[in-house]
Amino acid sequence: MPSPLPVRPALRYPLYRVAGWQLIASLAIAGLGGFWAGWSGAISGLLGGLVNVTAGAVYTLLIGIGNVGTAAATLRTALRAEAAKIALIVLQLWLVLATYREVVYPAFFSAFVVTVLVSQAAILIRD
Repeated sequence: MPSPLPVRPALRYPLYRVAGWQLIASLAIAGLGGFWAGWSGAISGLLGGLVNVTAGAVYTLLIGIGNVGTAAATLRTALRAEAAKIALIVLQLWLVLATYREVVYPAFFSAFVVTVLVSQAAILIRD
């Protein structure tokens, strides 16, 4: 006898939704930065958002390939993925600030902060 309840897929990290929202926020801030400070403002806003988009993608990749056989292995995988995400964020922030001389700091850091906040909001929304 078939189950009367619908079978739901296992919960997963919503990479496409989070990255999509982050890209939309990044483009909006890049547009404002471009209006305010020209091409440098637009590029700075886009780079600030891309820092979190790429870090989230690496986090998702590491979670996906991690060992989840036991609770300890799941926790270890999550901690490694989070550590890699933080290290990548720090590396990318340093790389942009060290190499892009025309960075517009308000646009860059606004996009960075907004994409962090958007990622938290996008995770809370159910599919």
